[in-house]
Amino acid sequence: MKGTYIMKKLKSKITSKEFDKDFDNGKDMGDFLDIKKAKVNKKVQRINIDFPISFLNKIDKEAQQIGVARTALIKMWLAERLERSTVK
Repeated sequence: MKGTYIMKKLKSKITSKEFDKDFDNGKDMGDFLDIKKAKVNKKVQRINIDFPISFLNKIDKEAQQIGVARTALIKMWLAERLERSTVK
């Protein structure tokens, strides 16, 4: 869905705004977290990627709509894409 980040739960879906609101109100959000997919932070390597300004503007608009930083959105998109396409 464009502009909306959906967090998956076994029985239902919730938007990131709803997740944040419930979390801020002290609700237990454990059902919305997939602990099986949790990973220990691994070493990182910084890279540089050049994008056209128009492309960055679109990324920034999308990131603002869901309330995350540009880099977080790019990482999220890459992780989702790799999850779908990586041979296991």
